[in-house]
Amino acid sequence: MNKIYPSATAALAGIVKDGQTIAVGGFGLCGIPEALIAALRDSGVTGLTCISNNAGVDGFGLGQLLATRQVRKMIASYVGENKEFERQFLAGELELEFTPQGTLAERLRAGGAGIPAFFTATGYGTVIAQGKEAREFDGPWAGRQYIMERGIRADVSLVKAWKADREGNLVYRRTSRNFNPVVAMCGKVTVAEVEAIVDNGEIDPDHVHTPGIFVQRLVLNSTPEKRIEQRTVRAKA
Repeated sequence: MNKIYPSATAALAGIVKDGQTIAVGGFGLCGIPEALIAALRDSGVTGLTCISNNAGVDGFGLGQLLATRQVRKMIASYVGENKEFERQFLAGELELEFTPQGTLAERLRAGGAGIPAFFTATGYGTVIAQGKEAREFDGPWAGRQYIMERGIRADVSLVKAWKADREGNLVYRRTSRNFNPVVAMCGKVTVAEVEAIVDNGEIDPDHVHTPGIFVQRLVLNSTPEKRIEQRTVRAKA
């Protein structure tokens, strides 16, 4: 099976449609699949539910899809850094399912592992818990209330990795790993954007972060822009 596609546009052809749920890796602008997001924008699909830690910034990352009004709903844990996100949400034009960061990561992992739901104390007693089942447990968990959170399965997952082999085994680099492994797990179809593709066997099995069984399509982007949201440096002593 050939998993390598000649472009991001080709990698998304035939799998993205209006109204889908799309999970996207990254944290801020770190580790986002830049080329795949741009290709998703150019595809013109609308009514999307996007699941990501945040929505990029104005004009870059998922912020591009907000500008073109292709996103109907965001499931996210951080909504700063994006004025268009703020404008659409406050105007009632964008639905938001606000999810604590650790809970979001576990919802993605659970979905990929075939776990439909789990219980967590995070968010109990806040607006996060509204409409969710709450329970008490015995043993070491006694004395607290826990709310039920549902696992997430996305129609399509878009992730960014540093390196892949032809079977789709992925290696992430440093902090760009962030949400990418769990996003890769939860997709019915996962497309990975990578900076290098090597022959099978060149990646030590102990160095694989996401096994190729989770990845259906690969696209090479050897020169990503890798923008920094806010570059902060200290003054010279």
